[in-house]
Amino acid sequence: MLRHRAYQFRLYPNKKQEILIAKTIGCSRFVFNHFLNLWNKSYTETGKGLSYQACSAMLPKMKKEEETIWLQEVDSIALQSSLKNLADAFSRFFKKQNKKPQFKSKVNPVQSYTTKNVNDNIELKGKNIQLPKLGLVKFAKSREPKGRILNATIRKYASGKYFVSILCKEEIYELSKTDAAIGIDLGITDFAILSDGRRIDNNRFTSKMEKKLKREQRKLSKRALVAKQNGIKLADAKNYQKQKREVAKIHEKVINQRTDFLNKLSTEIIKNHDVICIEDLNTRGMLRNKKLATSISDVSWSNFITKLVYKANWYGRKIIKVDRWFPSSQICSECGVQDGKKPLNIRKWSCSGCETNTTVISMRVETF
Repeated sequence: MLRHRAYQFRLYPNKKQEILIAKTIGCSRFVFNHFLNLWNKSYTETGKGLSYQACSAMLPKMKKEEETIWLQEVDSIALQSSLKNLADAFSRFFKKQNKKPQFKSKVNPVQSYTTKNVNDNIELKGKNIQLPKLGLVKFAKSREPKGRILNATIRKYASGKYFVSILCKEEIYELSKTDAAIGIDLGITDFAILSDGRRIDNNRFTSKMEKKLKREQRKLSKRALVAKQNGIKLADAKNYQKQKREVAKIHEKVINQRTDFLNKLSTEIIKNHDVICIEDLNTRGMLRNKKLATSISDVSWSNFITKLVYKANWYGRKIIKVDRWFPSSQICSECGVQDGKKPLNIRKWSCSGCETNTTVISMRVETF
């Protein structure tokens, strides 16, 4: 079946290409914010917003105006993509899928723009990738993308690194059946307890880097204070900006470690099981607990479930989400009698119907 799959690679642009990337990101952000402002004004005055077609018709006129003629310097498709993103954001907002679109900021840790593949202007050539306006850019080719390239998103992270994400449309085949099923109980002490008895360790990537992160953040605060005392803006303070990149590199390393762990675990589970049962967690509500918020964010349950779902769709597996209110620890696995709610200190109980002894391990129920 034809599916969309993204491939991410590290980019190594030269100085000239870095400047052009910065200009394209800035112009895309300007277009997004400019038309978002026009949309808001139109809605306030008339009760109706602007359509994508109306905004798209205004963009060529803007390029000819003296005040915004600099928009001609960058990739025109990237500017159109910025408009499309705005239209899509409003479409999702009206469907109550996300919040109202907000103005983009140049201080966001991740800056990006998207360009489409038109007449094969995005192409991989050995150790280089051809991108519109940028030409051939050196990149780290770790895999060979398959299928037809649809678009490319160029990103600059706070660490100063550049990446390109290539979206391809390719044929993905279902995996062979294994006739196996598994239940997954997500937690904090152990990242996951599987119904076959396996426990997946919670690697605690954030806490392992906490000591180093605190040290580097103290340096960042001191350099900010020195810049303030010398009357230098933080944007112009070279020592501050250098240390800011060091802190960003630590955060980036933690994210990469977590993403690698979640990808490997989700792929292993999908490959070896036809049916995967998992609890439908209210992660947003659980994050309100201040004592557990950091730990819950670090394990990234939502990201793991997202990976399981899309990989199951790709490879012909079935995901069953168990309702969070389902009383799994109250029901006897032998006769089905529900003995009622029990306090957390009770880990073992005997069924009133068949007298089966049961051990409760979080969501997993074992009989013996």
